[in-house]
Amino acid sequence: MTMVSPPTSRITRRAVVVGGAALLAVPGAAAAQRAPATQPASKVYRIGFLGSTSPKAHGPFVDAFREGLRERGYVEGKNVTIEYRWADGDYSRLPALAAELVRLNVDLILTHGTPGGRAAQAATTTIPIVLAITGDAATTGLVQSLAHPGGNVTGLTFFFAELNAKRLEILKAAFPSLKRVAVLMNGTNAGNVMTFESMTGMARTLRLEIVQVFAQSPEEFDGAFAHIARARADAVSIYEDALFVAQVGRLAKLAERDRLRSIGFKEYAEAGGLLGFGVNFPDVWRRAADFADRIFKGGRPSELPMEQPAKYDTVVNLQTARIIGVTIAPAVLLRADTVIDR
Repeated sequence: MTMVSPPTSRITRRAVVVGGAALLAVPGAAAAQRAPATQPASKVYRIGFLGSTSPKAHGPFVDAFREGLRERGYVEGKNVTIEYRWADGDYSRLPALAAELVRLNVDLILTHGTPGGRAAQAATTTIPIVLAITGDAATTGLVQSLAHPGGNVTGLTFFFAELNAKRLEILKAAFPSLKRVAVLMNGTNAGNVMTFESMTGMARTLRLEIVQVFAQSPEEFDGAFAHIARARADAVSIYEDALFVAQVGRLAKLAERDRLRSIGFKEYAEAGGLLGFGVNFPDVWRRAADFADRIFKGGRPSELPMEQPAKYDTVVNLQTARIIGVTIAPAVLLRADTVIDR
């Protein structure tokens, strides 16, 4: 997979699936990979986009979705238009923004994450909803099951609980002497809170103590890292909540400032964090366009199985390791997909 990085970086890539991290798509996903015929231009479809953060933060992912539309014959201004609504990181705004899109009578709502999915689902039971990406769609109640969504919601999901538990495993493998890990999550995101139990199970197996730390706005980040310091945590694991994705550079700097061993999503390590493990976001957003295409061609969300990424990427940032004065175990370096060494 291609990684965009600063021009001064020297990056090593390995096409490796981390052991235990490869997830198979649900039944029907293989057939969905076949590209559909080009959509006739006689109909102009309206997509309502419900974004949890801002154009600056999630714009590259939306661009990937638009690229996916173009690959399937949809050209903005010709046979498709997109109405954008952004919550700017304030999830309490999502229900009102979703209601606006419903009043516009769009043909489809595209959103992401548990908060966005729930807001859209509460606003309409008839307009199709496509989730570009969300964690554990069945566990959080967005669909009845991945193979049979059963309502007006479908799209892409991943095993969020297992992913975050896996991050603890990678941290411990990288630093065997690790004892206490802070887990940074957004308490306003139900998907974040619901996954913590899985992490506690992994922590017991690894003989780690974990500490919950909450932040629901950028203004709370400094307080959250002060909490981590008071808890005497050796490291921090960061959830890929939309707010944190939007503020990835700042979070990486805070962890570096406090010389914390850290792990987050793929983009976290690319932005200067120590370790990253997660979904390739542009790839799944591009894939979301296929769901839109199938719905425009008459597919029902209730009958379109949700899909899951087949692979997660592991990223190691050796420059950050040198800055904070730590050595990453060779075993983790060997199984990394990407090593950043400036």
